[in-house]
Amino acid sequence: MFDFKKNDQQQKNNFTLRVVVAGLFAVCCFCVLSLRFWVLQVDRHEGLSARADSNRLAVVPIAPRRGEIVDRNGEVLARNYLSYTLEVVPARAGNLDELFAALTPIVFISTAEQRRFKRRAAESGKYASIVLRNNLNETEAAFFSANALRFAGVQLRARWVREYPQGKSAGHVVGYVGRISESDVAALEERGETGNYRGTDIIGKKGIEKTYETVLHGKAGLEELEVTSRGKPVRVLRRVDPTPGSNLVLSLDMGLQRIAEEAFKDLRGALVAIEPATGDVLAFVSQPSFDPNLFIDGIDVESWRLLNESPDHPLINRPVYGTYPIGSTYKPFVALAALELNKRRANEVISDPGYFEFGGQRFRNSGSTAFGTLDMHRALVVSSDTYFYSLGPEIGVNNLHDFMKPFGFGQLTGIDIEGERRGILPSTDWKRAAYKNRDQQRWYAGETISIAVGQGYNSFTLMQLAQATAVLANDGVYMKPHLVRTIKNPRTDEQTQTVVEAAHKIALKKENIQVIKRALAEVTVSGTAAAAFVGAPYTTAGKTGTAQVYSLRGAKYQSSAIDERLRDHSLFMAFAPANQPKIAIAVVVENAGWGGSVAAPIVRKVFDAWLLRDAKTQPPPGSTTPVRRTEVVVPQAPLVAATPRAVP
Repeated sequence: MFDFKKNDQQQKNNFTLRVVVAGLFAVCCFCVLSLRFWVLQVDRHEGLSARADSNRLAVVPIAPRRGEIVDRNGEVLARNYLSYTLEVVPARAGNLDELFAALTPIVFISTAEQRRFKRRAAESGKYASIVLRNNLNETEAAFFSANALRFAGVQLRARWVREYPQGKSAGHVVGYVGRISESDVAALEERGETGNYRGTDIIGKKGIEKTYETVLHGKAGLEELEVTSRGKPVRVLRRVDPTPGSNLVLSLDMGLQRIAEEAFKDLRGALVAIEPATGDVLAFVSQPSFDPNLFIDGIDVESWRLLNESPDHPLINRPVYGTYPIGSTYKPFVALAALELNKRRANEVISDPGYFEFGGQRFRNSGSTAFGTLDMHRALVVSSDTYFYSLGPEIGVNNLHDFMKPFGFGQLTGIDIEGERRGILPSTDWKRAAYKNRDQQRWYAGETISIAVGQGYNSFTLMQLAQATAVLANDGVYMKPHLVRTIKNPRTDEQTQTVVEAAHKIALKKENIQVIKRALAEVTVSGTAAAAFVGAPYTTAGKTGTAQVYSLRGAKYQSSAIDERLRDHSLFMAFAPANQPKIAIAVVVENAGWGGSVAAPIVRKVFDAWLLRDAKTQPPPGSTTPVRRTEVVVPQAPLVAATPRAVP
């Protein structure tokens, strides 16, 4: 009996202990749970709330529509069209070969597209959405949509695709867009613009597309979506519409551009036509050209090889990147320098025996032609090298440098296209900086003689020659050359003009300018360019040039005896009408020979197209009667090539 009571009491004590322990354990668990609730609900509320929203919400960037590019008359050079694309996230797609095999019966995927996709996947990473197939038609898009659940990681999207309807015409001006590369991403990060390019996979690579990228691109929008745990959209919570890029109105006239390009035929070279009063670039030719459409979705290997390895270098933008000695087209500016610096009077007569002797060395006229006595006017008309040889030492290289600089020679003209080179406007300071050897740093008088006729160290872009010609035609007023005339807001149609006033004005005496202009007008009547302008019903002023590609070292020049790519360049600079210039042009035709026979006829075609747009001003059919364009009478003399053959 006693043992029973004792055991019963012990059991009660054990039970009580257990209840207390269990209660304490429950209290501890409740405290821990309360603490955890506090941590989650209070301490980590913001972070967890954001994570919950990120699981529930998806922010999808909306790429803006890229601005269009049109010429001055509204003709489209770059536009967009809406296209369906098939995009794949490699990490979610599984085995790519199996995916391609399953997709092909539904949406055909070529072998080339499969290779390109694998290459891009290797470059971009597994989790990037990569384009597999472009330009699906509506039937293909509908067929895939009906089978979309079978393909994980594959998505049908509609996007804007860039198109260049003019093809090769003005290809170097417009440029092209291409896929955003790592270097592009780095540049965007440096400018703080990465966020604006989310959802966009293209960016301007060349030409106007690159120069005006910020203006053309626009501002990205976004959609905030509520999604399921598997990422399926449920509803749109918020939308911010993208801001489309601004449209660009170029100064180019595509009708004139095509005529200028066709005038080159199969020749290589460049042409720039400018409206002197405004700085509008009316035509900008680089021949041969390329088709920008090849680059939109990545150029194929064969097309790239043909362009990159071509000896004609079609990818080089010749007007701003190619540099040339400009030969006798430099002479009008040298003559103007002599007048402005009071080194020689216009009516001062010198004797031209066919050569200029200096320091015991003879610098000869082309063909050793002797022109006898001549003044500045006749020296320009017949392109006497001897006359300008003699001006070199009188003016001096540094004075020439300082006078030519405001015209744009050896300077960046400021034209709104990337890739412009400065060229070389020589001076004693330039030579000291260009050479390390002290003997090479010394400037010799004979070098100034060559520079005075546009040879020697002179190396200018055609853009610089065209701009200098426009400044001369505009009586010294420097209007910044530009390809984009206005920027147009696509929503408000508000237009902003890019150039509204002169950059600077060169202080030139009116009478000196008239001396040069009268001589240049006579060049197209009885001088070295007369044959090209027979019958023109408008007045013109110009100067031919024939620039050496390499030094003959005293040998006689025979074009048929040397390689075609070592022959002289053909140049011509001109403006018209001579009394009230509306257009100024510079042209270079590579390895084509004499400027009067090759370059000048090209300019004649462009002048005709621009100045004779009104049919009333055109000459009667079959008319070949020369129109006298200046009252100055110049004694007839043999026509000669404009570039000397003797160099120091």
